[in-house]
Amino acid sequence: MNSTASVYAQRRARLAAQLGEGGIAIIPTAPERQRNRDNNFLYRHDSYFYYLTGFTEPNACLVLAADGTSTLFCQPKDLEREIWDGYRLGPDAAVSTLGVDAAYSTNDLSARMPRLLENSQCVWFPFATHDGLAARVEGWLAKVRARVRFGALCPTAQGDLCALLDEMRLVKDAHELDIMRRAGIISARAHVRAMQRSARMLRAGEDVREYHLDAELLHEFRQSGAQYTAYDSIVAAGANACVLHYRADKAPVRKGELVLIDAGCELDGYASDITRTFPADGVFSGPQRALYDLVLESQNAAIAATKAGARFNDPHDATLAVLAQGMLDLGLLDANKVGNAQDVIDSRAYFQFYMHRTGHWLGMDVHDCGSYVEPTELGDVNERTDPLSGETIKNRPSRILRPGMVTTLEPGIYVRPAPGVPERYHHIGIRIEDDAVVTESGCELMTRGVPVKADDIEALMRE
Repeated sequence: MNSTASVYAQRRARLAAQLGEGGIAIIPTAPERQRNRDNNFLYRHDSYFYYLTGFTEPNACLVLAADGTSTLFCQPKDLEREIWDGYRLGPDAAVSTLGVDAAYSTNDLSARMPRLLENSQCVWFPFATHDGLAARVEGWLAKVRARVRFGALCPTAQGDLCALLDEMRLVKDAHELDIMRRAGIISARAHVRAMQRSARMLRAGEDVREYHLDAELLHEFRQSGAQYTAYDSIVAAGANACVLHYRADKAPVRKGELVLIDAGCELDGYASDITRTFPADGVFSGPQRALYDLVLESQNAAIAATKAGARFNDPHDATLAVLAQGMLDLGLLDANKVGNAQDVIDSRAYFQFYMHRTGHWLGMDVHDCGSYVEPTELGDVNERTDPLSGETIKNRPSRILRPGMVTTLEPGIYVRPAPGVPERYHHIGIRIEDDAVVTESGCELMTRGVPVKADDIEALMRE
């Protein structure tokens, strides 16, 4: 078994130890999905399955018993289909290549699964993540029940495997962090390319569109070996930056306006996630720089609050404190109407300009798995009434940060025209986002290969 395969074997062993006596786990990969006639979407494996196998082929399933025995079902070798669809590992090679104990054709799954489940006590599988999986499990269990007269025992319990795997995936190991650092480097280079092309094309008097900058991102991702984008890239010029989930389209990129790019690659199954906002021609106007510097100051506060022992909500709270005061200082909010900074936070008056959280878990999925509530304090709950919606919200203590957790830090400001909002700020949307690994003393930013200070961005875009 090679060193990489041993990483996955160790994860399987850790999971097996949590299944309990008589436990057995079923982990399928993602299905292929049809895009249009005779054509599928580019295939992407299931993250839970890949986390335990490192295997990227479709039509596969892992079965893991509490004693550590692993059984893989995968596509059989088929030389004719391989001419059309590409190489298949096949069951015979899977044992030595992936380090599993046994491997069979996917064609044998329905026949073999009841016997694998027989005499187990609890069946674990990911709840609500694979359409039809629960029904298939019931079908296999029905076949086990049909053998009780022959002494077979049928499992009497089912468990959500996500609960176990989410906790495992939340803290990244050295193998994962190495990949995520490399993904961050690639994505940072892509942002640099897009910034510089914007300025160069405008200096040359050329027509610049959002898709030109998107092309720079995609080029760098693939040129550097990344397999996919981690999500649909956001390239938002001008007022489009005030649309949080805008997609790169054909809008013109104009001198004097800002461009917001939120984009990251996926490398070897792991996502990166960077946002930068920059002047299309490389020079911030006064109002743009004032809002930009405020967002950067709020991100610096979030960075300082991100460390082992802190709570997941601490960076968000630190961000809000800076943004609330800044909105008052810059005239976005009128103190005569909304009060001081704490009043702004308590009433959520800031929500007009900042309507999302400051971060999310990052890993195999760009919005990665893992609870945001501290599991040791689930019973500590209090209720509050949201001042904007009137909805009753149950508050539980947020997650205590531990070394190896990875979160994004992404404050922003989005100014749409509205009564009382100074016109000089209209249609300005700004977000600054980096990927942070929690450490004992603070956090490591993996994505600072692309500048973040306004002066540094302007210097880069002059090149």
